[in-house]
Amino acid sequence: MNVLTTEYQDRLGLFQSRANRCTLLGICHGIERESLRVTQDARISLTRHPEKLGHPLTHPYITTDYSEALLEFVTPVHSLIGDSFYFLEQLHQFTFQNMDGQLLWAGSMPPRLAGDKSIPIAQYGSSNIGLLKTVYREGLWHRYGKPMQTIAGIHYNFSLPEAFWELLYPGCGNDKVGVHSAGYFSLCRNFVRYSWLLMYLFGASPTVSRTFFGGREDIIRQAGLQALDDDTLYLPYATSLRMSDMGYSNDAQSSLKICLNSLNEYVDCLFRAINTPYPPYEAIGLRNGAGKYLQLNTNLLQIENEYYSNIRPKRIARSGEKPVTALRKEGVEYVEVRCLDINPFEPLGISETDAHFLDIFLIYCALHDSAPVYDDEVAENSGNFKATVTQGRRPGLSLMHNGRPVLLQTWGKQLLDDMAPIADLLDQANNSASFTSTLEMQRARLADTSLTPSARLLDAMTTRGMGYVELMMALAAEHAEGFFARSLDDERLVYFREIAYRSIEDQVMLQAKDKMDFDQFLQAYMVAQ
Repeated sequence: MNVLTTEYQDRLGLFQSRANRCTLLGICHGIERESLRVTQDARISLTRHPEKLGHPLTHPYITTDYSEALLEFVTPVHSLIGDSFYFLEQLHQFTFQNMDGQLLWAGSMPPRLAGDKSIPIAQYGSSNIGLLKTVYREGLWHRYGKPMQTIAGIHYNFSLPEAFWELLYPGCGNDKVGVHSAGYFSLCRNFVRYSWLLMYLFGASPTVSRTFFGGREDIIRQAGLQALDDDTLYLPYATSLRMSDMGYSNDAQSSLKICLNSLNEYVDCLFRAINTPYPPYEAIGLRNGAGKYLQLNTNLLQIENEYYSNIRPKRIARSGEKPVTALRKEGVEYVEVRCLDINPFEPLGISETDAHFLDIFLIYCALHDSAPVYDDEVAENSGNFKATVTQGRRPGLSLMHNGRPVLLQTWGKQLLDDMAPIADLLDQANNSASFTSTLEMQRARLADTSLTPSARLLDAMTTRGMGYVELMMALAAEHAEGFFARSLDDERLVYFREIAYRSIEDQVMLQAKDKMDFDQFLQAYMVAQ
């Protein structure tokens, strides 16, 4: 079981002085929220990205992910969680004013699908960068199918201030980049060890529309899914089908061993995957008979973003620069948490209370002991995660900890107890009670499974007499009504309109700046290190 180790206690002790606690005020946050545009009859919108929202390639805050209909809202970096949420709410308000009566889907798993034709791939214009993004998505289609790319989530970006790392690693001198990166990789290793707890507490996708499987009854049977009605399938104790094998998972990537033990090992693993041929993708081909690109390459990964991980160490790259190249050169700048479901009961898909707990959790991962992870532990961590997303609310569920079984509730309670000092430190630094309050809320969820979002979703379908799609539409309509009820102030409205207009101009300028054709551009991009 987890215990308060001497190293962890010593690190907590560093923050007992007021001055050192104040370093926690330098934590930075950013939120990315994905959501499908849907029609009033619960279908994915087939219309182009609304022009009044700007151009998805160059707009800093409103873009698209896989599908033309899959909006992605990106907040700027803020030190206060409340500021991130306020900006995210304003983005939603502006968007609803420019969607011509469409709604934002309230859940992570998609609405009813009608085959690949019902899932339009995102278009980014004819610039080389724009074509690269579109061809990459074509590749995702041919490799994994379109339905998997309709799944939506929350990405939580988190960085710790330089003063935090200086407290933990005094005297790092001229190797700040290396020391900070090592600290972030230590955080990531612990995140992988304990992220099953996030799936229990925040998983919100225990159900899915039968149409997601495109008539493949064999897959439904193999997954053990049960029917709630003619369309709604579920696993009785699941927390997150989105993060299960039927969501973000694939055979090719199961063979990848991306190492989180150091920056160099991580980057080397990704470069190797991007440059390793994979016969099934070679069989797809790089182009079709008409010369149209089907994918960026025929290797295990087209680009590093194709690697589906629960957390990513990241560095903002320059235009045209590979993210993995930026990482190798300049080190880790922040981490991106990627395993969070959309909470369908929250208009923004996530609550401030949940974000407060994420800060506690991530600081715990940064402060706690973090030995290198090797193959046996990789299997144990993966098994714990998979068990939680498919059976997390099953009474008596045991996970594996250092080769021994332990009850999920027992281990979870110990982790929350270990995090309590961090919640106290954050409350003292912020002059609040928000962090100890969210910790108590998570304790309640751990003690009573009916309080988890996944259980609440199943209960809501029963009490409202609705299937998955009907409930998500009802919640989407309620959220829309709330956003329309709170109008943007004139200054913010003008600001968003100006950014939208400027993004369209910027995209045109990108096209005009291209000095080579796409074939040459792609070749140069792929060989760049």
